[in-house]
Amino acid sequence: MRANWKTGLMGGAALAAAIAAGAARAETAAVDAAAADTGASTLDELIVTGTRETTRTQFTAISPVDVVGGEAVESTASPQLGDKLTQLVPSFNVQKLPTSDGLQFVRPATLRGLSPDMTLLLVNGKRFHRSAFLGQRGSQASDLAQIPSFAVGRVEVLRDGASAQYGSDAIAGVINVILDDKPGFAAYGQASQYYFGDGTTWQLGARAGMKLGEAGHLSLTADYAKADATSRTIQRPDAIAFAAAHPTVSVPDPVQHWGNPDLESYHFAIDAAVPAGDLGEAYGFATIGGGHGINDINWRNPDTNASIYKTTAVFPGFDLRTIYPAGFTPREGIDYGDVQIVGGLRQKTSDVFTWDLSASYGRNRSSFFLDNSINASLGPQSPFDFQLGDLIQSEFNLNADATYRLKLPMLEKPVNLAFGGERRLETYRIVAGDPASYAVGPGAAAGLAPNSNGFPGFSDLQAGTWSQESYAAYVDADAPLTDRWSLDLAMRYEHYQSFGDSVTGKISTRFEITPNLAVRGGYATGFRAPTPAQLYSTSTSQGLDTVTLQLFTTGRLSPTNPVAAFLGAKPLQPETSRSYTGGLVWKDGSGFSASLDLYEIDVDKRFSQSANIAVTPTIQAQLVALGIPGATAFTSVNFFTNDFDTRTRGIDLTVAYARDLGPGRLSLTGAYNFNQTKVTSGSLTANATQKRLYEESLPQHNLTATGVYSWGAFDLLGRMRFYGPWTDSTGNATGDIFQRFGSIALFDASVTWHVSKTLSVRAGGENIFNTYPDKAVFQASRGLVYSRNSPYDTNGGLWYVRFDAKF
Repeated sequence: MRANWKTGLMGGAALAAAIAAGAARAETAAVDAAAADTGASTLDELIVTGTRETTRTQFTAISPVDVVGGEAVESTASPQLGDKLTQLVPSFNVQKLPTSDGLQFVRPATLRGLSPDMTLLLVNGKRFHRSAFLGQRGSQASDLAQIPSFAVGRVEVLRDGASAQYGSDAIAGVINVILDDKPGFAAYGQASQYYFGDGTTWQLGARAGMKLGEAGHLSLTADYAKADATSRTIQRPDAIAFAAAHPTVSVPDPVQHWGNPDLESYHFAIDAAVPAGDLGEAYGFATIGGGHGINDINWRNPDTNASIYKTTAVFPGFDLRTIYPAGFTPREGIDYGDVQIVGGLRQKTSDVFTWDLSASYGRNRSSFFLDNSINASLGPQSPFDFQLGDLIQSEFNLNADATYRLKLPMLEKPVNLAFGGERRLETYRIVAGDPASYAVGPGAAAGLAPNSNGFPGFSDLQAGTWSQESYAAYVDADAPLTDRWSLDLAMRYEHYQSFGDSVTGKISTRFEITPNLAVRGGYATGFRAPTPAQLYSTSTSQGLDTVTLQLFTTGRLSPTNPVAAFLGAKPLQPETSRSYTGGLVWKDGSGFSASLDLYEIDVDKRFSQSANIAVTPTIQAQLVALGIPGATAFTSVNFFTNDFDTRTRGIDLTVAYARDLGPGRLSLTGAYNFNQTKVTSGSLTANATQKRLYEESLPQHNLTATGVYSWGAFDLLGRMRFYGPWTDSTGNATGDIFQRFGSIALFDASVTWHVSKTLSVRAGGENIFNTYPDKAVFQASRGLVYSRNSPYDTNGGLWYVRFDAKF
């Protein structure tokens, strides 16, 4: 697996370098902002998300939509699209999550503080498949990191419930990534590093676009990134004590690293369309990606982990201290591959009737491995490196969409009537790892821990394939009741194989008070269907008690597992929602524009993990009898459940202003989000930790403000990012410890020099004042300095240099 990934990676890097060598210039975000005549001109850009009326703009949209241009996306230093949007859309958040059982590689993204899988991701208006990895609190969302950011023409963020228009998952909103199809050639190279001296990152990207005949196009993009690990770590107190007790043993300082993992990735994108005669237009697009990551997990102390280090008569003469005398730090890693392919035929030129027939296939594969570890129960027969198994998510969609402009005698303008259907097949597969990664060896009878230590592999009993099929039909009518008043009504019916039927609806309206001021509002119902992975998969994880520094093992059972059912698990049901929005949008001729939207999202039957249930000898015997891997080492178990109801209320405020100032042009943009979630009912009285985390684990106040001044050949950019207070917790075998973190403001700046029409150079920094957050006091016992659940980067300041070329 790793050798195959390396071969693909080298090929991807070579292709990116070959295209880059012949490219010439890419526009910067500052130039894009300065080129806008006024702030209002941005609001006059056509949008395609949240509406099937082709003449809607940001200003005339019935629901709030943010548009982030491709140049703005490239104004940030990170190679990952999710990180870029975090700096530009304040209600959007992506956490770093170092050493988090896979979350450091497949990072959850949230909109308006709701679960990551309550935001629907589209590419060119088509549903993007989920990641194979189950993330925070069991969510299974799409992975934005699989879309090459250099291929992005723009990103539209619909901040409103849209299940009636798009189906499951669109509770918080929709992110629609539109690929760049403009002709031309562009390339870039970038180097960056944290002030601390680590995290060095190299990026290369290239895009080539061309016309195919009079109306067709072909666009190809490749990018490559390699990021070194970071470490914000102190030596663990127990490692200091161990070194003092064993002065002849060389103990690394630190024994483990907390920070960003080593990551290497490549991505490709293709977007094409050609005329198909009287049939209309044939089109297709695809994204392909792969990567490799690795980082440390918790250090194993020989003096306090008898279940790993003790000698037994089962393995005479074998002593793990001769192999790992200073303990060992397992290294968890991932090799991943991702592909999404869409093809279709459409008629979009008619003024009366248009249609779109398409098919799409998406697949994400995450292959996990563990190095520098041992299966203690196998003794001297144990390997030290393990393949843990694969998680595979695949989806196949068939879509038929159409719009008809229906003329009614009582209306001056026709009603835009959209309708269509969808068939989806979603499949989840677990492939077993090396037998040694989940084996219960002969040493288990003597108290030696089974499984690969740090991350038990997926066993042959966990392995399997599960599918879910669904069908949907929808209708969406956008009616211009008068020149100033529009009304949109949408309804969608879906049938899911696992739980039955769902009907959702949406009503939204907009009234133009003056040509420059309008009010808008709406009500929508939504739902999110449980996935096959959430319904049927099981997993095992290990943690470190921050008080006792003892390892503990937790098993997550399928809700359908007989033991889980005995402990209270019930079949999962869809999460359902009701959302309310109301706001206004304003623009004027001076270059100023603004929007203000208030919202409430009520979600019932929220999906979460149950409270941990201590494993008694009786429960353990049942788990062993069922063949649950690692059951002999379980200290607790949990399962997914529809646990409680929440209410999220918030405010979104956006402003933009542009004008000539002195010898140059000034462009200012700002966005503020207030977001508050409260648990309103449910069974969280039995899980107070989850209740508090749902309410406090993300900042309620988020703000971003950007200023660009363009003067001659130079562009100056400054950005401020503000995050309000939030709460974190760490789990241990007996309870949870909480800490409240204060607000923080981070500042970014860059200078771009346009050397010529085809070449520009940018030098910049993010968090230029090298600001660090409060230290995570309760996690210092394991060497962690800053909370790993932080909603912002905790690595300090970063500088970067970027070269762009375009012709």
